[in-house]
Amino acid sequence: NPKGVMGIHRGAINRFNWMWETYPFETGETCCQKTSLSFIDSLWEIFGPLLKGIAVVVIADEKVQDPELLVKELSSRHVTRIVLVPSLLRVILETHDDLDSMLPDLRTWVTSGEAITVDLAEKFRKMMPRKVLINLYGSSEVTADVTCYEIGNRKFGRCVPIGRPIFNTCVYLLDANMQLTPIGVRGELYIGGDNLARGYFNRADLTSERFIPDPFHPGKTLFKTGDLGRYRQVGNIEYLGRRDHQVKVRG
Repeated sequence: NPKGVMGIHRGAINRFNWMWETYPFETGETCCQKTSLSFIDSLWEIFGPLLKGIAVVVIADEKVQDPELLVKELSSRHVTRIVLVPSLLRVILETHDDLDSMLPDLRTWVTSGEAITVDLAEKFRKMMPRKVLINLYGSSEVTADVTCYEIGNRKFGRCVPIGRPIFNTCVYLLDANMQLTPIGVRGELYIGGDNLARGYFNRADLTSERFIPDPFHPGKTLFKTGDLGRYRQVGNIEYLGRRDHQVKVRG
């Protein structure tokens, strides 16, 4: 059943500011808006560029649903950045062997919303060696994105990390007793900081279940994600799946 999340402007601005400072726009860039307005990524597609005076191309649904037309639109409109789920990234990469030369302006690719597989990340790296692929993790309850891992030319093991927390965000991996898990040990992800929503609309029971008091900072709140992960030796987080049987349908 769909849940209404009561997000706040502060969370969106915190996420925007992190992206603006970490991956600043250059003069003449062009972004695109193609995501359903019911999906949190549309916030960045629309307001992230416009608040910095960067042009946004609105791509029609029929072109998004046809990978050939989508690639032609991205090329003809000289789009320099795109936000997309890994499943759409895979479809785009399968359209042309010379995709890198067909999309010379599209330098920054951002993937989120689903776990990206190692084979897909390696395929992107092989086909687009001069481009940057950024793997983001988050949800509507935390205003989209709270961790980041830049794939680039980095090496990774059996899964692609979701990285480290962004600005003004804390991520804990806790066991069933709400104790911090050691490096390499599985735990549930709990998120705190400026990105947290107020809770669920007209769902006080679910809000109290998922938005809990922060045991480390009295008066603060953590979001209980239901996602599992573990820390690697270098400090990046690996996503290990769900602790329940939640299924995502149409975003």
